[in-house]
Amino acid sequence: MLWKWKQKQQIMNYNAEGYYIVYQKFNNQRNPTLVSVITPVYNAEKYLRKTINSVLNQSLGMENFEYILIDDGSTDSSRDILLEYSSKFDNIIVVFLKRNTGTPGRPRNIGIQLASSKYMTFLDADDWLEPNGLEVLSTILEETSDDYAVGKTIQIQAKGKTIIIGEHESCKERRSESPFSIPHIFHHLGPRARMIKTSVIKDNQIFFPEMKFAEDKQFFIDVLTHCQSISTTQHPIYYLNRIDNQNTRLSNQTNIIQKSNCNLKVINHIINKNLEIEKKKMVLNRLYEFDSITRFFTTPHFQKTRLKRVYYYKFNQVLKTTKKLNYEFSGEFFQPMNKVVYNLYTDRKYKQLENLFAWDKNEKIKEVIIKDNLPYVVVPFLEDPFKYIRIPMHSTFEEEYVDKNKYYLKFKVFGDHLDSLTHGLIRDTNNCLLESSLPVKVDKSGNGILELDLELLNHYPSSNYAIFLRFNDYLKINIRKQIQSKNQYQYKNRDFTFYNTTYSNVGLKISSIK
Repeated sequence: MLWKWKQKQQIMNYNAEGYYIVYQKFNNQRNPTLVSVITPVYNAEKYLRKTINSVLNQSLGMENFEYILIDDGSTDSSRDILLEYSSKFDNIIVVFLKRNTGTPGRPRNIGIQLASSKYMTFLDADDWLEPNGLEVLSTILEETSDDYAVGKTIQIQAKGKTIIIGEHESCKERRSESPFSIPHIFHHLGPRARMIKTSVIKDNQIFFPEMKFAEDKQFFIDVLTHCQSISTTQHPIYYLNRIDNQNTRLSNQTNIIQKSNCNLKVINHIINKNLEIEKKKMVLNRLYEFDSITRFFTTPHFQKTRLKRVYYYKFNQVLKTTKKLNYEFSGEFFQPMNKVVYNLYTDRKYKQLENLFAWDKNEKIKEVIIKDNLPYVVVPFLEDPFKYIRIPMHSTFEEEYVDKNKYYLKFKVFGDHLDSLTHGLIRDTNNCLLESSLPVKVDKSGNGILELDLELLNHYPSSNYAIFLRFNDYLKINIRKQIQSKNQYQYKNRDFTFYNTTYSNVGLKISSIK
């Protein structure tokens, strides 16, 4: 089968835009459907069948969606696989580009042009969908008439470990809310687990910029800023494949400086948009704080390279864009450490800045002090005013006991958001979908107690579990336990061992009694 498509290359009549639609006769006769799924393809033979099958097996039913796959000049067997599926399924529309474009933006834009459904969603060629993912999101949009719905993205890592990406957008059920009412909504804007009204995209002429990086970031910022109301759901929708190195991903072939150049284009794009000031602050904060500080300086390359001046040059280019603003951009930062980084840079204390990131990465158990009932991390090598860096919330272990088959953990919590601490959370460290909410009571002084029902936990598989406190809907903190100890409780045929993790937090191991 490999390269079978080459035999047909001579009879492919590429249009003026440089692409060819396979089996055009089917496309001319297709009826409007509810959802268009768009997948750019490039050398994706390893996972492509799994990806396509995850769409074909959707509970929504094949009569309710069209699947548009755009191959960007693959040199493996991807085109043979696409030809095979296109010949078997009328709702699969396959497009071949005449030559590789070097960006996922161009194939996705072709998919947008061809899409004829009421709603649109995107799926990368090595990821896959939850079997009812399309039904969950489209049902929400049909019920609410919202412009956009987003659910849970599960990242699949090596050895089957899973984590949740962007918990802010899937921590609870929300309906018909302004996107600007959800903090961090502009973070983690990859093309996953989200469905949009096609009219929002086409009526506002929103397309992906044809860049090697950050094209999805700019696209979904433009989408969200045009949405009147959105919904979020806790349902799993999308599985993000990070099982191996994924060297075929363009983001892995793009260095940090190239990424910074792309981010600069997005920053200037947003600055030039006619957004209300508070909306502009929210969008730009993601680009300044998250992309230009948190992600930029925490790369392993920054610690290793001797050419750190290149990083500072690029960061200075970012700071130049802030001169166009009529507000102090650092005042919008979520994390106090990022403001310290900014101040160290503007004071030209570059070595201290570098040491701060190295220390933050390597110091697993940082000293925390409480001043005026607020928590501060102590940075031993910095001097005032940078020695003590505020952290939003901090919790410490007080005592634990079991009574009537329930485990109780008393703790003390300090910080800015005591009123928003609503519950605890227990989660399997390898399987993020295995979790339960835990009852918590906290008084005005920050004295709290967390409750775990051993009967409930007895139904959980043997594994290690993390224990968190939840505040502001989706943010989490661990409970710090300074004294090293293991406390084991037996219930029925199981051992429940509460212990100190590597970071001196309270953890739980559930195992069967041998």
